[in-house]
Amino acid sequence: MKWMKIPLGPLQTNCYIVYNDQKECVIFDPGEEAAKLMAKIDGQRLKPLAILLTHAHFDHIGAVDKIRNQYKVPVYIHKQEETWLSDGMKNGSQNFLQYSITAAAAEHVISEETQLTFNDFVIHVMETPGHSPGSVSFYLEKEEIVVSGDALFQGSIGRTDLYKGSMDQLLKSIHTKLLSLPERTIVLPGHGPTTTIEEEMVSNPYLNGF
Repeated sequence: MKWMKIPLGPLQTNCYIVYNDQKECVIFDPGEEAAKLMAKIDGQRLKPLAILLTHAHFDHIGAVDKIRNQYKVPVYIHKQEETWLSDGMKNGSQNFLQYSITAAAAEHVISEETQLTFNDFVIHVMETPGHSPGSVSFYLEKEEIVVSGDALFQGSIGRTDLYKGSMDQLLKSIHTKLLSLPERTIVLPGHGPTTTIEEEMVSNPYLNGF
């Protein structure tokens, strides 16, 4: 199994594509620039199986509909944010951009921590709220990676001053969920460079003294 990171849009939100030897793939957070993303997918001759959203802020959903329609794949979102896809106030686009970025309703709503399986992709859904109430992280144990959305970054954590954000909740999510993963786990964050659980346990200043 391999993965690639594709920063998209004005906020350079990281979209991730995880793919296998059969060229099947799962897409995480297609935030913007659908044409650029499709060029990567088609250039590698990949066959998308699903779109998984860590949360529904506008910079993570901007290309959802175009990618979904192009490849006829389902979208997964947590139930706490299923209505955010169509609401520019909740997903932040109205406040930040003064116009709405929206997407059609997700085909699948995640209601609890669970395991998603797409052929040989086995993905554990971890509820990691705080940055937003429906934030989730996607852990691929065999590949030793976790797609953390905007919960945990290299040397930082997600902001909590947006709609229904909570610092206490975010810190609890990070410490009880993400930092419980094996230290060698590679963290694929929503923005910026990749890191590891070990690196953040040792050096992330926002996590000291919790």
